[in-house]
Amino acid sequence: MKRLVLSLLTVAGLGFAASAQTNNIKIGVKAGVTFPTFGVSGTENKGYEQKISTSFYVGGTVDIAVSDIFSVQPGLSLIGKGGKTDFSYFNAEIGNSYTVTANSKISTMYIELPVNAVFNFDLGSGKIFIGAGPYYAVAISGKNKSTASLSGGGSTMTESVNEDIKFGKDGTMKRGDFGVNFLAGYQLSNGFNIHAGYGLGLSNLDYADKNASKVTNRVLSVGVGFAF
Repeated sequence: MKRLVLSLLTVAGLGFAASAQTNNIKIGVKAGVTFPTFGVSGTENKGYEQKISTSFYVGGTVDIAVSDIFSVQPGLSLIGKGGKTDFSYFNAEIGNSYTVTANSKISTMYIELPVNAVFNFDLGSGKIFIGAGPYYAVAISGKNKSTASLSGGGSTMTESVNEDIKFGKDGTMKRGDFGVNFLAGYQLSNGFNIHAGYGLGLSNLDYADKNASKVTNRVLSVGVGFAF
């Protein structure tokens, strides 16, 4: 974890050094909407359906021009992740048939540090930009809202949970998250831009059931920004 953070800071530092003589550094701000979900793989996720949730992000960037078309862009963001999960199971055993249904919404908030390599191409009165790079994020809060129902024998029992998520070894989710970012957008000559991004989480977030499944963050985002 520490090595990854140091690597990100090293890449950003090299970009600063390369552009120090030209002073070609721009500060940017950005905000928008996220559409997070979970990527789940493993042998014990039958009956589960992952759905998209909604949240937001806000942050800043430092665009360090290395050449006319290439820049290194570290940043820092407050970003909402998480997702929705539906579960259903039907037991058809004669004399003991029942149905279990459940749905949950997990909302997490992270402080995220990305370092992207960005390519810029002139188009019209502005430029298009595309980029990618690693990120590391730390969860600062989380909420789990779940409802489960058991139906059988002419009756139904329902239970609801609304609780804070516990992170770390004593909880159910890991606090740290790392992965790869992809981004694209269009920036006008006055600095205003529209952009979209996708965060592909690579670390397993699941502490409670490590051997059964792998749970990762998946975050689509769209927003606007301004470069000074």
